[in-house]
Amino acid sequence: MHKKSMLFACITVLAVVAFMAGCAGMTAKPTEKNFKAPTVTLSHVEVQTYWGWWFFSKKIKPAKGKPGNYGAPLDLAFIFEIKNPNDFPVLMEKLQFTVGFEEYDINTVGSTEAMWIPAGKTNEIRIHSILDARQTQLSLLVTGGFKLKKAGKSFWDMLEKWWTQIPDFSFPVHVRDGSALFKADGLVKAVSFNAKFP
Repeated sequence: MHKKSMLFACITVLAVVAFMAGCAGMTAKPTEKNFKAPTVTLSHVEVQTYWGWWFFSKKIKPAKGKPGNYGAPLDLAFIFEIKNPNDFPVLMEKLQFTVGFEEYDINTVGSTEAMWIPAGKTNEIRIHSILDARQTQLSLLVTGGFKLKKAGKSFWDMLEKWWTQIPDFSFPVHVRDGSALFKADGLVKAVSFNAKFP
């Protein structure tokens, strides 16, 4: 009788443990009510590759190839932390933002690679913004030409400042008008974000 009681008690304990483990492994079902907005936070910005500052006019004959207006490239990496506060995994389908140096917008970049963020976890994503002095010059003139003129600044001075000082981040780099799209079981949530580094 004593052995049967012990066996029954052991089976009961094992059943309760198995039930609790099963409950712990279950995830909540996403609904409009419980789908919390994930957060997108800029961790930091890195100069991924640096070629210095230079610009060649199309009047200069190259050793090879055709002449043109060419400027130094610049590869910046923006590292974001994507936090999922939900009790279920969410899929990030798209993330994009505008890169700004000081008060001037110079490039829009993003990623359309799908990424699953597990329940209650934080993922990291690295997005590159490949700039070059010529493209940035044109973008600066289109989006900030009047602002430059009003401030009495030369676009050449601004480009040289940014390209020579970016390794030290001695001016603010902005992430503006950021947006990310998240999905969970057919539900969709858009998140906006802005940031500055450093």
